[in-house]
Amino acid sequence: MNVAKSPVRWTTRDIEALPENEWVRYEIIDGELFVTRSPHHKHQQLAGRIFAALDDWAFSSGQGEASIMPGLIFSDSDNVSPDVVWASDERIAQIQDEAGHFQGAPELVVEVLSPGKANEDRDRSAKLKLYSIQGVQEYWIVDRTAQRIEIYRREQAQLMLTTTLLAQDTLTSNLLPGFACGVARLFAARG
Repeated sequence: MNVAKSPVRWTTRDIEALPENEWVRYEIIDGELFVTRSPHHKHQQLAGRIFAALDDWAFSSGQGEASIMPGLIFSDSDNVSPDVVWASDERIAQIQDEAGHFQGAPELVVEVLSPGKANEDRDRSAKLKLYSIQGVQEYWIVDRTAQRIEIYRREQAQLMLTTTLLAQDTLTSNLLPGFACGVARLFAARG
């Protein structure tokens, strides 16, 4: 990941002026531009499995929707695309704009870590702080290499690490009544 260090504060309008490139993802956190390449296919596969589990639950329960890499535009200087989100139908009605972007926080945000200290720092620090400030109720940081999921839940108005799940555990959430997914299944290799 490259971080563009500059006295300039980047905005959503600045990103819209950049040339489109399907291999590059632009995000802004507190006016700072983060540029990342498309993630490793195993990263995308894991995000897809998480989405599939959430989507299956949402479809069968009739509660909300899961989305892959939606645009979360919190402000002109805070514009990110997490790997997966889930939002209740009520919340979607409140935050979705005509372009299909979210102008506010969904209840659940999931980030799959990309390799490298800068990437991990962004997800564990800058995005954690952003999601906490914006009112996300639950934040899952998924570590593909260590095969663990860190669960941050809103406590006393901020996201706090409450649980770390390993392969033998089952992923559940109070936000998602009846949702349960074996962690090992998410990280399983085919073959």
